[in-house]
Amino acid sequence: MKKLLSIALATAISSMAVADFVNTDELGGLESLRSVNISEEAPAEPMAKVMEGKRYDLEFVEMPPLVPHQIDRSQTDLNANTCLQCHSSNNASKWGATRVAVSHYKNRDGEQLSAVSPDRYFCLACHVPQHDSKPLKENTFEPVQSLKP
Repeated sequence: MKKLLSIALATAISSMAVADFVNTDELGGLESLRSVNISEEAPAEPMAKVMEGKRYDLEFVEMPPLVPHQIDRSQTDLNANTCLQCHSSNNASKWGATRVAVSHYKNRDGEQLSAVSPDRYFCLACHVPQHDSKPLKENTFEPVQSLKP
């Protein structure tokens, strides 16, 4: 009886997998942002060039600034944060870098800390390099004038 039940269960699971596999071409009108067939693997686009030195205006209050330089050799993990070598309060003026915001020296409870808060330690969670890349879709975002930095 157990053998029969196992065979029936295996058959049912196999049938569902095959049915799911067959339906992958029926995408229900979904389209790729890159104008390629979703069910086919498209070649990767070439890496976009990082916009070195140019700084973009912030579009909304508390928008994290974009990074105007390469970061591919930067290390940010539990052992090190190379961003702070240039951007810490102690080093920013020496390197001509943007100083880490005062808000990054406060914990969740708003208490002032002597070092960057662990909540803000992983810079690349919010700050990303600015690339010279073509948007996949037109950006229609308009900042509210009263909130524009």
